[in-house]
Order: sequence, then C-alpha cells, then structure tokens
Amino acid sequence: MNQKDYYLILEVDREAAPQNIKEAYRKLAFQYHPDRNRGNPAAVEKMKELNEAYAVLSDPRKRRDYDTLRERYGSSGYDRFKQSYSEQDIFRGSDINQIFEEMGKAFGFRGFDEIFRESYGQGYRTFEFRRPGVFGRGFIFFGPAYGRGYPPGAGGSPEILPGSLGKLTGYLLKKMLGIKEAARGKDWYDTITVDPRQAHEGEKVKYFHRRRSIELAVTIPSGIRDGQKIRLRGMGAFGQDGGESGDLYLTVQIRKPLLQKVRELLKI
Repeated sequence: MNQKDYYLILEVDREAAPQNIKEAYRKLAFQYHPDRNRGNPAAVEKMKELNEAYAVLSDPRKRRDYDTLRERYGSSGYDRFKQSYSEQDIFRGSDINQIFEEMGKAFGFRGFDEIFRESYGQGYRTFEFRRPGVFGRGFIFFGPAYGRGYPPGAGGSPEILPGSLGKLTGYLLKKMLGIKEAARGKDWYDTITVDPRQAHEGEKVKYFHRRRSIELAVTIPSGIRDGQKIRLRGMGAFGQDGGESGDLYLTVQIRKPLLQKVRELLKI
C-alpha cells in the first residue's frame, strides 16, 4: 500500500499557509529541476512527486479532501485520495506552469512545455486565450487516470481560470479539444447496524461496501440515534468523464436487546 505524504514531500507542516507551500515548492522545484539534474532519473521522479504534492496542497478544496482522508484513514489516506482524484483532477487549475516559466526566465532553464513533454510525454496540452484586453495561459493534464472510477483517457472538466473568464475558456477548450462535460456520480444509500454501546460511546465500525467490494472503517459519532444518517463523501457512484464521485449515505440501525425483541414479538 502506498503511504506517500504530500506534506512530507514538500517539507512543510500541516498548518502551513498557502504562501509557505508555494515557497517550499519553488525551492524544491529549483533543487530538482531537470535542467540541473540531467541524466538523473531519480530527480525526474522526485520532481513529479513535488508537482503532484503542490497541485493538491495549493488548492483549498483538494487539500481539504486530502486532509479529511488522512484523518480518517491515517497513512492509507493517500491511496484513498488517489481513488477519488484522477491525474486530470489533481493538476486541473494548477499554476505550476507559471512557476516553471518564472524559473526559466530567471535562471535560463527550458520552458514549461519542453520540460513537461520530456517528463510526462504527450499527456497534457497547453493553451493560450487572447481577447482584446484579456490574456490567459494554462495547461490541461490528460494523463492516465489513477482512480478506479476514471476510465483511461477520460477528460476532465477544465477549471483553469477564475470567474467568467474561466468558464468561457473552459467552454472553448471543450469545443476545440472534444472534452465531454463532467457528470457527478449518483449518491448511494444503505444501512449500517450498530449495538447500543457503539451508538452511545461512538466507535469505528467495519462496513463492507458491496458495490465497490471494499471494507471501510466507519466512524460512528457518540450519541447517534436510530435512523440518523452518516455521509461518506466520494463513496457513491463514480462520476463520468472526470466528474466527482457521488456520496454514500448510511442509515444507522441500532440493534435492540434480545429481551426487548422478545417482548415486541409477544407484544408484552
């Protein structure tokens, strides 16, 4: 099982501010830049790890999802995250290209496009968007999907620029590149049975997710009542064309003591 930690990769603590994360990435990206480590495949792999870690931790939503999974599953949270986020999702909206271009201008390194083509092959595309008074640059990653919910070659829904400009750019890119609109997966519903003590005190309970054929450790909040629901984010149906997965809602059923069951059957 993979146990990577994005915070350790970037050498920052878990409370690091966005600016500290960017500064840490710039420092390490300079250290492991392919132009400073020619002929060193280990440096190339390290650079890929740095790119992925920064793309996640520099995005508030992705960072929040990653932190939640780390808290819930510990060291295996990374694998859980990669089951829900494809490579397209991870790199969507990242400003890595801008940072590489800044380093290229400052230190005479090759441009972002050449570096990424050498490291990732043809798994991404760059773009420029020009209108009177408006200019935008970015890239879309089309690498193979990591998560089981994303078929190989599925395209994400670009969210590269903020606001209305981002929406217009996304629409044009979809038309030009033939990208399908991402669709969120459906929510699923099931029940989970606990005993009165587990409901009162709170505890982690094993739950077998039949539709995905995996076993989950579900945290039962203390004091939960019969009929209340627990939401497992991203554990519903897989999304289509890079869309996020739906959620799984578990209705809590509290086991009744044997004596109470007998009385109910006998209507005592």
